[in-house]
Order: sequence, then structure tokens, then C-alpha cells
Amino acid sequence: MAVVLGAVMIVNCQAPPRDPLHSVAERYVKLVLAVGQHDADYVDAFYGPAEWRSEAEAENLSLEAIDRLAHELETELTSSSIQSPISEDEDLWELRTQYIATQLAALRVRVAMLQGLKMTFDEESKALYDAVAPTQTTSDFEAVLQQLDAKLPGSGPLIERYDRFKQDFVIPTESLDRVFQEAIRACREHTVQYVELPPEETFTVEYVTDKSWSGYNWYQGNYRSLIQVNTDLPIYIDRAIDLACHEGYPGHHVYHMLIEKHLVRDRDWIEFAVYPLFSPQSLISEGTANYGIELAFSPEERIGFEKDVLFPMAGLDPMRAEEYYDILELMDKLSYAGNEAARLYLNGTIDSDAAADFLEKYAMFTRPRAEQRVRFIDQYRSYVINYNLGKDLVRTYLVNRTAGDPSADARWREFVALLSSPRLPSDLE
Repeated sequence: MAVVLGAVMIVNCQAPPRDPLHSVAERYVKLVLAVGQHDADYVDAFYGPAEWRSEAEAENLSLEAIDRLAHELETELTSSSIQSPISEDEDLWELRTQYIATQLAALRVRVAMLQGLKMTFDEESKALYDAVAPTQTTSDFEAVLQQLDAKLPGSGPLIERYDRFKQDFVIPTESLDRVFQEAIRACREHTVQYVELPPEETFTVEYVTDKSWSGYNWYQGNYRSLIQVNTDLPIYIDRAIDLACHEGYPGHHVYHMLIEKHLVRDRDWIEFAVYPLFSPQSLISEGTANYGIELAFSPEERIGFEKDVLFPMAGLDPMRAEEYYDILELMDKLSYAGNEAARLYLNGTIDSDAAADFLEKYAMFTRPRAEQRVRFIDQYRSYVINYNLGKDLVRTYLVNRTAGDPSADARWREFVALLSSPRLPSDLE
């Protein structure tokens, strides 16, 4: 239930008495907020009762106390005293209880990491994100680099030739907001054909600097987001659609709105009013946001739109759009090189300089971008798997779910169902 106070929508978090999980869910949320007092990156979004955040700040529970309370909550969650209501769908009940249990387990691992626990890259990603990325070898990347070498003739190292090639596709600073706003409009237009959005939904765009990431969605609740775009490094024309889809439509903005509408408001599942970043929820969030790009635009639709609209708007040559995306299609095959750099670095096999070298050589990052990526790995660690592995898992899941009906309507229907559900990464395999 929700009540309107002036122009502000407040979620009423008083659960129906028949919900046996509400007490567990409320305490889970408060534990996430408690961890946030020790880890500034942990609470990515929260739109539950404001007094809960104030209580967490005032109590400032120790990490030891948080872990003890989380363990007690895990025990209670698995006890026979919590039974599914007769009216509840058993499959949905199982998904919900497993979701809370897995999120709690990840919370305890993050708490242990804050206390000094060391794990390998794969151990950490499994514990926090319920998934392990496949290992790729440098020979896998070398094969792609050879194809790129043939497509980018000229003198000098391949990375320099690639960088020179991309300079022709940088969005000029004075055109950036106009191009990005048009990309947002197009992504929203494609999304609303298949997804019913709240009429009051909106988001604000800000351009920022000195960040380890290229874009970020800060969900505010009440169907509102703040999207920040980092302008530290040149922004290429393909990033307009990528960021508009990933951060906006049908990515993070839509994901959080559907969660708020279908799970928090309609069902009063208060556990979804908080989003702990270092948790399995992030693989679903990042995976659907990245897959949403190709769901919103087929390759032909995207190139056509960019040739007709975005390239001219940015003052770029639209006749080179196919050439540009031909190169980017090869570059996409190097995406797992970022995982391998993070794996080697976090496992202690290489240091930060060598990690940047690896990203230069095998991911084709310029040195500034490689160093920015290493800063990202320092801050977010094995989180990097959520982008590429997440997208691959989501794609495979949706392809399997729509095997009998591969139409766009079916894919969007299953996509919305996934965004509105408590599914875990392991449910996608």
C-alpha cells in the first residue's frame, strides 16, 4: 500500500500479518544498512523508511555484531516455523526465500572481507555474485587481435592504430548532452512499446569527473533515478546508446522501477527496497542492463538510427558507421580480457602496473583507460564479471525461455518477468 503526502510517494512498509517473511525481510534490510556504515559502496539504493537509515547510523553496529545477527537470521529463515502462506505460489515462495538466504550469505562474506578475509577471484565472485566467470587464455585474445590487425592496417603498434581509428568517432564535448538525450529518447521509445512504465517516472542526467566508472545509475525510489556520466576520458559515439540503454531504458532505471512497482509496492516485499551492491542481485542488474542494449536495438536498427541521427548530430561521418561497428564487433570478443586482468591482479599473480599492461595488450585499452579500469578493480574487485558473464547468462536464459516463440514480444515478456522477480544468477544457468 502507498499513501500520497503532497507530491511525495511514501511506501507503507506495514506488511499484512499473513506474510511470515516480513520480519526476516525487515531485519535483512537493516543489516544491509548496518554494513553500509562500514562500506561506503555497499548500499547502492534504499527507498524504505528513512528512520531505518537513521537507526543504522545511530547504532553503528560492529562488523562482529552484524555477522552474528545475520547468522541468527539465516538460522531463522531455514527453520520450520516459517511456512508458506496457503495463498502464496509455491515456486514464487521458494524463489523469495532462496533469494533472501543467498543475499544474506553474500552479506556475511562481504562483512568477512571487511574484516580481512582473502579469497581468490573465483571464490569471491561465487560467494558474492552466485556465479564464476569462465577462464579464457591469452591465445583466445591473440586470435581476435590478429583479425583486428588485418582490419587496421598502417604503421605502429596495434593499440596505437586502434586509438587513431577511434579518434574519428569521439563525441565532441559541446554535442555530448544533445547526443545523449537523443539516445535516451530513442531507448525509451523502443522500451515503452513492450514495457508499461509509471507515468511519473523520470531521471536526471549529470556529467561528472574523477570516477573509476564510465556511467552510474543512482536509483532514488518513487520511480526516479540520477544518472551520472563520467567525462574524464573521450566518449565515443557507441557509448551514447550503450549508456542510455544500460543506465536508463530498459536497463537499471527500468529494472529498479519494476522491482519497486511489482515487489515492493504490490507485494510489500520490503527486502527489495534496498540494493546491496556486492550481492547476487548485481549480476541480474548488470546482466539485464547489458543485454537490454541488444534487446532494444537489433544491429541493423542500431546502425540505421546512428547513421541517420546520432552521427550527424555529433558531426561525425555517417558513411563510416558500418566500418566502425565492424571493428566493435571484434572488440566485443575481447570483453573477457578484463575479467582475466582482474583475476590475475586480485589473485596476486600480477601487480597494478602489469594489470594495466594486460588491459592495454589484450583488451585494447589506452593507458589512461587501462589505469582507470585498474582503479575500478581496486574499488569493486570481482564485480567485473557481472557485466559480460551477466549478459551472457541473461541472454542464454531468455533464449531458452523463448525457444518455442522467439518473437520480440516473447523476449520482452520474459525480460520483464525476470526484472520483476527474485531470481538468482544460479537460476539462469
